[in-house]
Amino acid sequence: MTASSRPVALVTGATAGIGTATAAALAQAGFTVIGTGRKTTGLTAPKGVTFLDLDVTNDDSVAAAVGVVIAQHGRIDVLVNNAGIGSAGAAEENSAARAQQVYDVNVFGVMRMTKAVLPYMRARASGRIINVSSVLGFVPAPFGALYASSKHAVEGYSESVDHEVRQHGVRVLLVEPGFTQTGFDTARIMPDSPLSVYAEQRRVADEVIVESLKAGDPPGVIAATVVAAATDNKPKQRYPAGKQALQLSKLRRLVPSGPCSKQIRKFNRLPG
Repeated sequence: MTASSRPVALVTGATAGIGTATAAALAQAGFTVIGTGRKTTGLTAPKGVTFLDLDVTNDDSVAAAVGVVIAQHGRIDVLVNNAGIGSAGAAEENSAARAQQVYDVNVFGVMRMTKAVLPYMRARASGRIINVSSVLGFVPAPFGALYASSKHAVEGYSESVDHEVRQHGVRVLLVEPGFTQTGFDTARIMPDSPLSVYAEQRRVADEVIVESLKAGDPPGVIAATVVAAATDNKPKQRYPAGKQALQLSKLRRLVPSGPCSKQIRKFNRLPG
């Protein structure tokens, strides 16, 4: 396979964690990979990956980056929308401005990127958009409502757009990781209106997050799932990534709402 004949993958948020592992795994699988981050100068890209500056919250930046990839390679076969940001605190402790920060990356960033690449994919009657969601896209997250609701939005958006574009040869797929060994806990947006009434339970929620991340899957597990979504001959709508994600997916589908709610409260160490 020559460089010019390789499929081209564009991965957002590729400078750390799941994004770096995904970019590397796609390159190893035979893709020409362009990984993006807001500031990539001076960073060392994985073997087979080229870094490109891109801010998914900026329309002009999105258009410029996609334009560069098309100019250099003539195509985008796979877009992996991985860029994301976390949040902490009870919903009441976060302003609308905080919610907008989270949504601008996690939801509107996905929308901007999808809109930018779809014309090129439709023109080739081929392409896959893989949106990295989360198990929190289908289960609740007490003291993480902004993040969970943003991932719920990504799930609904992805499934809806997938039905719109299938007839044009394009698929929109979801990869749903569980807790993953990344720096997610240290990169979250903190509440801007903390309330003493939530202080103790917020502390407990932070402990749960830290412990769960340490016990979570390595980023390579999620990267392998993204590669599967990018290469499956018969792609599925959803790809739970890792043991925990598979378990939670079954829990949500098969367990009645009452027992499911009890399990969620128990996991999050909430009063019964």
